Amino acid sequence: MDDIEEVRHNCESGFVWMLQKKKNEHMFNKLNQTVSYDTEVTAFVEKGKMKKVTGVKIEDLYSLVEVYVDESSADKVTIKTDTGLSDTRDAAVFALGE
Repeated sequence: MDDIEEVRHNCESGFVWMLQKKKNEHMFNKLNQTVSYDTEVTAFVEKGKMKKVTGVKIEDLYSLVEVYVDESSADKVTIKTDTGLSDTRDAAVFALGE
């Protein structure tokens, strides 16, 4: 996300929200996928998991709804979409600069 104007976190509920000036996109080169971030992105966070995510789309087709890292395999990240599809990838593909 770029030009972030506000980030808030409710520690009790785990709710976070981020506001940015304009929608932007990021290309994950190792996945060959573009992810778009709306001006407002929200989620509930807990250890190793973001759930009920809003404002994030994959290839402008699917809304991202959950991201988590399984404690038994911390080098893998699983993403779930609003269609019920999920995919597990190496965490390295999400590293900064990738």
